[in-house]
Amino acid sequence: MQDDWTENCPIRGELHDGLTAETASISPKYFYDALGSTLFEAICALPEYYPTRTEAQIFDQHAEDIAATVGKGVTMIDLGAGNCAKAARLFPSLQPRQYVPIDISTEFLREAVNGLRQKFPAIPMQEIAMDFSTSLQLPSTVGRENRLFFYPGSSLGNFAPEEALQFLRRMRHGLQLGEAGGVLLGIDLVKEKAVLDAAYDDALGVTAAFNRNALLHVNRLLGSDFVVDDWQHRGFFNPELSRIEMHLEARRDVTVTWCGGGRKFRQGERIHSENSYKFTPDGFNDLLRQAGFGQAKMWFDPQKWFMLCYARPV
Repeated sequence: MQDDWTENCPIRGELHDGLTAETASISPKYFYDALGSTLFEAICALPEYYPTRTEAQIFDQHAEDIAATVGKGVTMIDLGAGNCAKAARLFPSLQPRQYVPIDISTEFLREAVNGLRQKFPAIPMQEIAMDFSTSLQLPSTVGRENRLFFYPGSSLGNFAPEEALQFLRRMRHGLQLGEAGGVLLGIDLVKEKAVLDAAYDDALGVTAAFNRNALLHVNRLLGSDFVVDDWQHRGFFNPELSRIEMHLEARRDVTVTWCGGGRKFRQGERIHSENSYKFTPDGFNDLLRQAGFGQAKMWFDPQKWFMLCYARPV
């Protein structure tokens, strides 16, 4: 039975419940310890992983129009900021009055912001280490006027459709009625399966290392005894559900234990570690409307593999 050790800690309780469910799972937020964040930076540089460079191309080609649409002097709230490079690319055009990067990886975020302060000393910055997937309660020190929730890199696709809707509604709630402000979102679009499969299962195996590293993070958080070599990476596009799926598949029969629980995994049994939903422009616009936003302004790369969109509340 689950004991007080897991019951009294939300993180351990969440991991216990996910690993003991009929279909075992862990949240993709557990990818991002210090090593996982570094591995994700490496993924972004891979030839197969198109989202980062394609989104950067949109930023560069449409910088003036993005700035004219969004406006200058925003309170820029960067969700899942990582190394903060995407936001920093927009600093010259948006000239934020305050930059608020938020990330679950505390150490990685602190180092990134320390470097950014040296490059942009005139911009007030307040980093926040938090899990924003279930709550967007911001401290009073975050400016309330002209807020821009910045969520690039297609991370919204990690939420199931209903969860994505609720997350958009939380961002909508965080914007003040009667004030300027909005959301600037990176959205990955549906495309050929071969392109998507390669992006999440690269030839060098960096994505595999990223996925398997989550087990080491879980070991530290839960006190479990996962052995990385017992597991292999699976990443592929599921066209019926319009999503990438990432799994960790047992190479052999293996028993994993932790304080308060454990599970025997059969060879071939999987732990579901991530979904990444892909959208159509019309489908995403409908989702925004359901969340309380008006018609979005959208920018695309020439192949229409990716889009950046801005929307204000109605």
